[in-house]
Amino acid sequence: MNRRIASRENWRRIPVILLGGFALYLALLVAWALAYQLIYAGRIFPGVSVAGVEVAGLRPADAASKLSQTLSYPINGKVLFRSPEQMWVASPAELGMVFDPTASANAAYAFGRTGNPFKALWLQAQARGRGADVSPVVIFDQRVSYRYLQNIAAQIDQPQVEASLKLEGTNVSAQPGQVGRLLNLDATMIYLGAQLQTFRDGESPLVIAEAAPRLLDVSSQAETARMILSQPLTLILPNARAEDPSWTYDIATLANMIGVSVIENNGQAEMQVGLNPSAFRAALSELKAGIDREPENARFVFNDQSGQIEPILASKSGRVLDVEASIAAINAALLRGEHRVELVVSESQPDVADTASGAELGVTQLVAQHTTYFYGSSAERIQNIVAAAARYHGVLVAPNEIFSMGKYLGDVSLENGFAEALIIYGGRTIKGVGGGVCQVSTTLFRAAFFAGFPIIERYSHAYRVVYYEKTISGSYDPSLAGLDATVYFPLVDFKFQNDTPYWLLMETYVDVAARKITWKMYSTSDGRSVTWDTSGPTNVVSPPQPILEENPDLKADEIKQVDYAAQGADVTVTRTVWRGGAIYFTDEFHTHYQPWAAVCQYGPGTENPEKKAKRQQICFPVNS
Repeated sequence: MNRRIASRENWRRIPVILLGGFALYLALLVAWALAYQLIYAGRIFPGVSVAGVEVAGLRPADAASKLSQTLSYPINGKVLFRSPEQMWVASPAELGMVFDPTASANAAYAFGRTGNPFKALWLQAQARGRGADVSPVVIFDQRVSYRYLQNIAAQIDQPQVEASLKLEGTNVSAQPGQVGRLLNLDATMIYLGAQLQTFRDGESPLVIAEAAPRLLDVSSQAETARMILSQPLTLILPNARAEDPSWTYDIATLANMIGVSVIENNGQAEMQVGLNPSAFRAALSELKAGIDREPENARFVFNDQSGQIEPILASKSGRVLDVEASIAAINAALLRGEHRVELVVSESQPDVADTASGAELGVTQLVAQHTTYFYGSSAERIQNIVAAAARYHGVLVAPNEIFSMGKYLGDVSLENGFAEALIIYGGRTIKGVGGGVCQVSTTLFRAAFFAGFPIIERYSHAYRVVYYEKTISGSYDPSLAGLDATVYFPLVDFKFQNDTPYWLLMETYVDVAARKITWKMYSTSDGRSVTWDTSGPTNVVSPPQPILEENPDLKADEIKQVDYAAQGADVTVTRTVWRGGAIYFTDEFHTHYQPWAAVCQYGPGTENPEKKAKRQQICFPVNS
């Protein structure tokens, strides 16, 4: 019984013992902490250093003195800056760093003495066990370092430059591109501040932003340009024959046409060198006017004895210059080093080759012909009749084709064999190139009229022309009034339609000695015939009074007639075309002729020009 009671008492004493032991440990710890504080009162705790300099146990003033003597980093330290091309070394002092030993010593003394007491004790214990290095207190004048970095930036920074190609005359030079660089001062300052805080020599990174140009090197393109300009460029037609033209552009001309463009190729910029399409397009457009042509049928004459057609002019294929495709082909050839290049031309074949026969074409007989006379024509007018008539000799008109006289007439100019003769223009008869061409158009009109072909477009003369009412005997036939046609292409044309299933062959013959032109038409007759009637001149109006005008090119008392009087009138011609004993079609041709005044010109100083004109029996009627 007693043992149980004793045992119970012992268990009750254990918590008291433990509590007493903890109290004793706490008391000893507090005593040690107080003693530790007393021992290092006014002195830096053990284990504390500043920038690696031991200052433990020193009073702040002594620590400041030691730090001032030991830490010469601001003066003797080195900070390295490096770019890809060069380096710069500066002392911290040159970068605006000033070391404060007193503030640094005070910072070391404050280590373990500030903040939460328990934390402070923990820091003291940590410093004693593992050591604690306090950052030195420095004054960092960023204005100084910023200026230093600006000097570096002046040597590093460079603008971004695109590579370029220059052509000066025929000389080609290439300027390489340049990578743009810019020193980021603010970002570099952050790295510099961190490096200075270490109080050790080291490298502070330079933050450099680079911007690469789209084009860095164009030396190969410069070589391409030099190759293009190495010799003249000659353009030829496909399958060129000896007689075919060629076109050569000298080096200086090519230099003016070279173009440089920059394109995107898979996300990369690429410079292309070649002939500038815009500049070369104009040159090729000029060539196109001479190259392009419609296919031309062969020309024939009908042999009346054999009943066969005989070629007098070979057929020609048509061709069209493809300007855009030619530019591409020329540039591709130049890039291959070729300077003789074929143009891109599409060809089309004519409907009738010179091997065709009359049977194939349906040209088997004479179906119509007509003759007009030009007695009294000047040599120049006769020259124009001959030149114009030759344009139509041997021409074929396709079945159902609308034939245009103007299409075959071409340019009526002195260069094309025409001469200056009298023409009707602007209400006057004046001297102009091509006077007499209407003798040919009138002859064609009458041939088509009497052949029974539909007349699609026809214009009469402004006034009655005596040539078109003359007969084989040289007399006048008023019934021929209203059967004339004028051509002034492209404003005025004459057109008729070959409304048969056969080709129509036309031949023109000018007999200068007999002063006549004959137009023949060969085909296969479909049995058509023509009857016609005319109203003859009606509503006849006398010509106006003669006009007298001064011409400074004439001499005094010189006078000559330059235009001739003609009566105004209206004429209606009715034509009926028969086929198979029935009327095929009927048409009418209405013509209004203006009354026309005679005109006489006289030289300056001529007295009484009217009297002189009457004496010479010009301009004025004989009985006036």
